[in-house]
Amino acid sequence: MSFVLTSLPQTWPWLILMAALTAGWAGRRGLAFALLAAFAGAAVASGHLTPLALMALVTGLLFAAFIPRTRGPAGLIGHAVLVLWSLALGAHLLPGVQNLSVLDQVRATPASAPYSLHLNIDKPLVFFSLLLAWPALLQRNDPAGRPALAAGLLLLAALLPLALLTGALRLDPGLPEWTLLWMASNLLLTCLAEEAFFRGYLQQGLCRRFGPAAGIATASLLFGLAHIGAGPAVAAFATFLGLACGLGYWGAGRFRVPVMMHFAFNLTHLLLFTYPGPA
Repeated sequence: MSFVLTSLPQTWPWLILMAALTAGWAGRRGLAFALLAAFAGAAVASGHLTPLALMALVTGLLFAAFIPRTRGPAGLIGHAVLVLWSLALGAHLLPGVQNLSVLDQVRATPASAPYSLHLNIDKPLVFFSLLLAWPALLQRNDPAGRPALAAGLLLLAALLPLALLTGALRLDPGLPEWTLLWMASNLLLTCLAEEAFFRGYLQQGLCRRFGPAAGIATASLLFGLAHIGAGPAVAAFATFLGLACGLGYWGAGRFRVPVMMHFAFNLTHLLLFTYPGPA
């Protein structure tokens, strides 16, 4: 808690963004976008967002809001642009966005590799874009049933022990002083945005068009490819994590399930193993 309090002079605008994400996740869109506007003002005032970048983000949101009204070829083009926009935000490619560095090359435990943490502005905007462009994002789907959910949970539970057996991780329990801030950031700024794109949007859309097997497999592979920059081993584990979350989403029919599965995996990794990997 002390780390959270001492970092408040720099991190307080992100508390507004986290509140906006929480409201959006709860389905309170009006409140979510009001809080997002307040955060945008604070980010511009603090120099973390240039006016030009703010205009680009607003334009992207307005474009996303227009997508549900399109049909046919125009709709396909709209969704293609939305995918590219989301990938650009997730890869931090939009100029004029200065994400806040709160940890720089620290170690979660003595045996862990150095780790840096940024509080992002751009990646969370993926969630808000999809909230406008994909009305089905938060809707409950018909659940496939307990066997699919159980398969996803079993696969999820097997991933970290598998990483331990292959030497990708080492058992090294610890509780870093920055855990609380990391938890809020990881759940709302990372897991929520990534699951909205890969499960709530891509998997759901692909399942509707090509069936569950193709939808879950494709979204999982794309999730793995999105992590290829961290190396082939991380990409492979990310693919299986995506598969576990995809099965959980399909089995339960609720968007919150893959978000919490993803977060539980990341939190267990932080608290019990070398994070993000062994030194």
